[in-house]
Amino acid sequence: MVQAYILIQTEVGKASTVAEVIGRIDGVLQAEDVTGPYDVIVRAQADTVDELGRMVVAQVQKVEGITRTLTCPVVHI
Repeated sequence: MVQAYILIQTEVGKASTVAEVIGRIDGVLQAEDVTGPYDVIVRAQADTVDELGRMVVAQVQKVEGITRTLTCPVVHI
C-alpha cells in the first residue's frame, strides 16, 4: 500500500468545493481545505505508485477549480 499527501492550489474561493469533490474519490482518505500556500491537502492511498499516479492525473487533477498539485509520497525511513 502506498500513501501520499497531495497539496493542491485552487482558484480563489474554490477550496471548499474542491475538497468536498475530492473527498468522494476512491482511495482518498481525507481532504481538507487549509490556509497557507496550498488551499487543500489530501491524504490518499493506492496499491501501487502507478495506481496513485493514475488517481492523481485521471481523477484529482480533473476536478474543476484546481490550478496546481504537488504529490508527496509517504516514506518510512
